[in-house]
Amino acid sequence: MVKKIIKKKPNLKKFGFLYKIESMNDDENIKNENIKPEEDNQDNFEDVTFEASTEDGEALPTKDVVKKLREELKACRKEKEEYLTGWQRAKADYINLQKELSSAHVNSSILTKEKVVEKLLPALDSFEMAFANLEHWEKLDKEWQEGMKSIHKQFLAGLFSSGIETIEDSGVPFDPGIHQSINIVETKDEKLNHTVEKVLQVGYKIGERVIRPAKVTIFEFKK
Repeated sequence: MVKKIIKKKPNLKKFGFLYKIESMNDDENIKNENIKPEEDNQDNFEDVTFEASTEDGEALPTKDVVKKLREELKACRKEKEEYLTGWQRAKADYINLQKELSSAHVNSSILTKEKVVEKLLPALDSFEMAFANLEHWEKLDKEWQEGMKSIHKQFLAGLFSSGIETIEDSGVPFDPGIHQSINIVETKDEKLNHTVEKVLQVGYKIGERVIRPAKVTIFEFKK
């Protein structure tokens, strides 16, 4: 028995997508060939020069070009001056603001210290009055005297460390800014005229700011 061999035709539908892909690749290659690199496009402008022209595209005369350049330069200089002036003004305002803030901080600190001292003044005055009353002071036990003096020194040390100073010197020229005259003592020594004879109540100050002037008696020269 003879077998008949039948050849089947290949099924091209199975390979259809391969033809499509190959066709797409060919189209991409054609497009890429038509696109030039950016470098090639840039090279096209290397030899191009731009000249000032009128609205109609006509080249401006040399004198007009120079005039235009001068106007642009003048405008640039004006703009530069405006920027410089604005920057200098802003810098000055910033410096002034820093000074104001610093001054406000200092004033706030001084006011705080001043209030603290004002609250301590009665206690400090009590110490001064106790020391001034020699009749009663000498009657106290020596240990009590030393203890009170030690406490008084601790008070003053705390004030001094905060920048607070006492006004208690005698024999110095009378200064109405830090002294308050309570009484006048006549003197025949002309050198003592208008000097502090005695401090009746200690004064206090912070720098040049007087918290309380010292109450004093002053000498007055009489011929």
